[in-house]
Amino acid sequence: MNQLPTKDQIRQWIAENPGQGAKRDIAKAFNIKGAGRIELKRILRELEDEGGVVKTRRTFREAGSLPPVTLLAVLPPDEAGDLFLKPLEWTGEDEPPRILFIAKKGDPALGAGDRILARLAKVDLDDYAYEARLIRQLGSNPARVLGVFRAEAEGGRIVPIDKGADKEWRVGREDTGGAKDGELVEAEHTGPKRLGLPRARITARLGDPMGPRAVSLIAIHQHGIPDQFPDAVVAEADRALPAPLDGREDLRDLPLVTIDPSDARDHDDAVFAEADTDAANPGGHIVWVAIADVAYYVRPGSKLDREARKRGNSTYFPDRVVPMLPDTLSGDLCSLHEGVDRPCIAVRMKLDAGGAKIGHRFVRGLMRSAASLHYGEVQAAVDGRPTERTAPLMERVIAPLYAAYEATKTARAVRQPLELDLPERKIVLSDEGKVLSVDFRDRLDAHKLIEEFMILANVAAAEELTRLKKPLLFRVHEEPSVDKMDALREVAEASGFTLAKGQVLKTAHLNRLLSQAQGTEFDELLNISTLRSMTQAYYHPQNFGHFGLALRSYAHFTSPIRRYSDLIVHRALIAGHAWGDDGLSAGDIEALEETAKQISDAERRSMAAERDTTDRYLAAYLSDRVGAEFAGRISGVQRFGVFVKLDETGADGLIPIRELGREFFHYDQDAQILTGADTGQTIGIGQRVTVRLAEATPVTGGLVLELLTLEGSALAQGHGQKRRGYAPRKPGKFAPRDAKIKRKVERKRR
Repeated sequence: MNQLPTKDQIRQWIAENPGQGAKRDIAKAFNIKGAGRIELKRILRELEDEGGVVKTRRTFREAGSLPPVTLLAVLPPDEAGDLFLKPLEWTGEDEPPRILFIAKKGDPALGAGDRILARLAKVDLDDYAYEARLIRQLGSNPARVLGVFRAEAEGGRIVPIDKGADKEWRVGREDTGGAKDGELVEAEHTGPKRLGLPRARITARLGDPMGPRAVSLIAIHQHGIPDQFPDAVVAEADRALPAPLDGREDLRDLPLVTIDPSDARDHDDAVFAEADTDAANPGGHIVWVAIADVAYYVRPGSKLDREARKRGNSTYFPDRVVPMLPDTLSGDLCSLHEGVDRPCIAVRMKLDAGGAKIGHRFVRGLMRSAASLHYGEVQAAVDGRPTERTAPLMERVIAPLYAAYEATKTARAVRQPLELDLPERKIVLSDEGKVLSVDFRDRLDAHKLIEEFMILANVAAAEELTRLKKPLLFRVHEEPSVDKMDALREVAEASGFTLAKGQVLKTAHLNRLLSQAQGTEFDELLNISTLRSMTQAYYHPQNFGHFGLALRSYAHFTSPIRRYSDLIVHRALIAGHAWGDDGLSAGDIEALEETAKQISDAERRSMAAERDTTDRYLAAYLSDRVGAEFAGRISGVQRFGVFVKLDETGADGLIPIRELGREFFHYDQDAQILTGADTGQTIGIGQRVTVRLAEATPVTGGLVLELLTLEGSALAQGHGQKRRGYAPRKPGKFAPRDAKIKRKVERKRR
């Protein structure tokens, strides 16, 4: 037997011969044969344990280096437009080396997130360590999972946090990324799809899933919401300076005020109202709505603009906000803070005595907020409890605002927008992120006042841009489908109410139905059912109207700090009035339909993340009360079970179908009803129930309930055994067939 090489010799040979790291390659290089191969295997194992080499499948390579052919992910282009890559299989303790992509003629265009197989060449440069040349482009979006890592001897597994996930993921020892048992991790699918658990590689460790404020972090990662601004975007925001008065109308003497929630993170709209002194408009009002001029700071095509478009909107959680714009802008230069000069785009609207808008005029101005108020203190002032802050504003500011609002009630009654009455939950957290209480937000006149004035301003913006023949993004809400209306009609009739058929549907017809149910036991049922019958609103360059608000033309104008759609409308107004060079660009116009789809999708993503976060907080809040009884109402019916909304918190829990009794249930999808095959017992939306909380899983947000009573009585029982999924087959019944299948499988394996 030849003398075995030392560890240093083996390590040096592997480093000098990348791509030839298989054990047989090493044995051939050192002329190791026979029993010497067993010793070589032992040396290689020791080198791997010491961290001198890294084993990937059947090959070895120098620790801290990359193989000559490897999988890479494309990073966003840098300021110079160069594409850098990151290795997908990096096991070093330090940061992975920088890899520059060298494109050759005929290579496909690559974008951030694409995955490629590339050949690497090591270079001795300060800026990067490898150059990569494309072998082939791979699928750019591997399946991803967010879950809790459970360590095992050969790696571990990931238990997904998604309530709908029914499979765990297997993680090899080399793919754990150093994750510890019980950590929240993000991983991606690796390898070909085959039978058994999917294999995954951990790409990010996110800490303790039950830690303070981990709930919103889970939603951010699960839904892919960008929560870190690139350095270049932050730098661009930091260079911004306050806007001057030049070219603007001076509105600083107008006592505009902001009215927001007490915990508002930004202020992007301010209002003022006064009686109209025009004799031609007796009893009329003038209402000003001033909106932060974000377009001045976020120019078309800039880094800020590209990032804002990608995000689409700000996303709000009980413990944090993921803003559309960096804090320099969203929390400072664009926010209409009290007593400081801020650029704005404002609309002066003329209302008649009945609250109908009879004229408007847009200006680009400079304003100074007279006060930053919150809804509660404004409402208290109107109700006769003014404070030191609100008392001086009563006569000049607050009273005229409410007078104008009272007038708009008349116009609203004529217009008849959809009047749903669904309480909004408010989750109160401690400083450590623990749920202290779950309340329902008060719906004050102060809220309705701001809402009505914002709607008026949005209508004015849509009408103004239509008049100027400028492209814009409309807020579209199409009328519900015939099928959904038929389903709502069935629910209404089963509850003893009527929704007329065979006429052009108007919101007034739905309001009449809701009015019939108001104050009855079916009040909440009809509100939920009506909401579910609605289509989802979206953005589009064409105007298809807004059914829910009963408006022919509607555009979002009032929140450009937190919605990209509003920024597009602001740019269109700037271009239409020739207010500057920061208006709607040719690129904006060309991409308008694509932008509409992108921000509509981003809005749905944020809504889903916010809803999931609320579910998880509620599950955490109720986890200490497993076994307790709750009153509630059935809010949904599916083939697999019944959803119940609990009265106390508004949380939704599931009663699995197996827990509903000793009989089979027929599912009527259209009527949303389960009917017992033996007893004829019907279970449907809106019925009152008493339930026991069986499970509360904070990491998924899942609540499992047991049904105690339905409409005050115990559930009728059928004649069969209690349903618990599929009944097990009798032993031996299929034994001959199973044995035959087993023999076939064994022959194939051989």
